[in-house]
Amino acid sequence: MTKEYNQKKNYTDDEEKIDNICEECQKVDESVSQNLILSGYKLCKSCRISKTLFPI
Repeated sequence: MTKEYNQKKNYTDDEEKIDNICEECQKVDESVSQNLILSGYKLCKSCRISKTLFPI
């Protein structure tokens, strides 16, 4: 059912993959995917803390 749904919507496997690259510092970190699920932002742990303390 999933393959049929993806074909109807023209989705590929590449579009559904979540890479673990932070948008701010461009580091690869496991916490990026966790923060994406929790907050909706692709930030690593250190960038998330700095954005929380200094929200500029």
